[in-house]
Amino acid sequence: MKEAGDIEHVASKFDPQIVGAQAVIVAATDDHAVNVAVYSAASERGIPVNVVDSPDLCSFIVPSIIDRSPVQVAVSSGGASPVLARLLRARLETLIPSAYGRLATLVEGFREQVKQRFGSTDDRRRFWEHVLDGPIAEMLIAGKDHAAREALQQAVDAAEAPADRGEVYLVGAGPGDPDLLTFRALRLMQQADVVVYDRLVSQPILDLVRRDAEFIYAGKERDKHAIPQEDINHLLVRLAREGRRVLRLKGGDPFIFGRGGEEIATLMEEGVTFQVVPGVTAAAGCAAYSGIPLTHRDHAQSVVFATGHLKDGTVDLNWPALAQPDQTIVFYMGLKGVEPICRELMSHGMVASTPAALVQQGTTQNQRVYIGDLESLPGLVSHHDVKPPTLIIVGDVVTLHDSLAWFDPESESHVASVVRS
Repeated sequence: MKEAGDIEHVASKFDPQIVGAQAVIVAATDDHAVNVAVYSAASERGIPVNVVDSPDLCSFIVPSIIDRSPVQVAVSSGGASPVLARLLRARLETLIPSAYGRLATLVEGFREQVKQRFGSTDDRRRFWEHVLDGPIAEMLIAGKDHAAREALQQAVDAAEAPADRGEVYLVGAGPGDPDLLTFRALRLMQQADVVVYDRLVSQPILDLVRRDAEFIYAGKERDKHAIPQEDINHLLVRLAREGRRVLRLKGGDPFIFGRGGEEIATLMEEGVTFQVVPGVTAAAGCAAYSGIPLTHRDHAQSVVFATGHLKDGTVDLNWPALAQPDQTIVFYMGLKGVEPICRELMSHGMVASTPAALVQQGTTQNQRVYIGDLESLPGLVSHHDVKPPTLIIVGDVVTLHDSLAWFDPESESHVASVVRS
């Protein structure tokens, strides 16, 4: 900054005369006597002064700022605890969407039109409240700026607030740990009227949903579906057409073995407004919490995700493509198919001693990691009461678990809980 000419550095002792031409002064030295002298000189000349960490020597304070330009929020403790103000700002940052700045800019562009269309202050207030806490704001926050602008223009032209309409939020709930939810996911969970949730969504995550929402279970187990997928698709349409905000909550990421594509295809065909919120997929979450990097320059240069069972109940995959060197394979929903998975990989060229792991209920307090190889993993799993959901990881990266394991809900030392062959 000095080199760019933004500031001037004067290497000398403090001289009270230097404050005379300044508009505002901040003293941040570690010499109390100097700070007092700066404060006195500035006060005598009526110049605003702030002495860092000394509230009694300040004529103004510097708050922590939440910047959503042109919207800005200041948080201050009155100088009592700048650290507390910073912590409060951090909390508020998670509650205020980053798109609020764009929302404010959109509203600013329509203020004059609204004044002309609505005669009274109360009418204008009600209109803007509906816009800012309704579907138009949600469109913009979801990145649909053009649609939001068009909808706002239509509402202004009609001189009435836009009608409430239903919307579907397709939200990835992650692998289980509620701390892995995105800010957007948490915000939508708090404003949903009804939630349609899967079996893989953990209870701690459901506990974060708006308390008075209606809950509809749509979980699927092998050969046992609470609601068939086609019926789920049409359920989302029906609920949205009733004018409700529908949270479709899915474990992991909705677009990775979550059938999210099928659901939004139906929503698009039926003209239902929706938005998609990605989640931490099970492969990333479970591998990270198990201390198993999915890629590593010394062990694996690629990673592939595969399903542990197909639509027809088989495990008929492209085995030659999966059984490649220097590659990590992650199998979703592979608990029932662990034996044929390991057998097919070996029959297509992978050696029996290839490291393999099965992670049970990864990222949660019930996480267990079963370490073996292609030959031993099926027997290891059969001798333990393994609980779904599970994830199978195959490849040399599994050997890194011994040195990188860090998470174990049952151990204060956080050394991963492992059952070996």
